[in-house]
Amino acid sequence: MKYFLNQSCGFWRDQEGLTVVEYVVGAGFLVIVVSAVFSTSASTLIAEIGTFFSS
Repeated sequence: MKYFLNQSCGFWRDQEGLTVVEYVVGAGFLVIVVSAVFSTSASTLIAEIGTFFSS
């Protein structure tokens, strides 16, 4: 029984570690998506800001 409890506790600790890694990977993907969106629409955004401040 003690072996089973030790294995269960070890599995629980591993799962929490994976959760942190999943959050980091998710945040990395979010940064990639946001930077891709801004890089593709950067010229439009710059033109609109220039129009706004020049008028």
